[in-house]
Amino acid sequence: MASKRYAQVNEYCVACGSCTKVCPLSAIAIWKGVFAQIDEKLCVGCGKCTQECPAGAIQLKNREVPK
Repeated sequence: MASKRYAQVNEYCVACGSCTKVCPLSAIAIWKGVFAQIDEKLCVGCGKCTQECPAGAIQLKNREVPK
């Protein structure tokens, strides 16, 4: 069963890589040295990356639940 939340990166990402170091499932990668990219299918919404991000560029979002 998928988590109810997932992490999403906004335009304030500085590609520092702090989030990649704390993600327990390696769901985050730095894309071309420009910004972090999160694989929503792997992300479990634990929030560790949101706490670690110095730029405040990652937020937890609620997943859409199919009806």
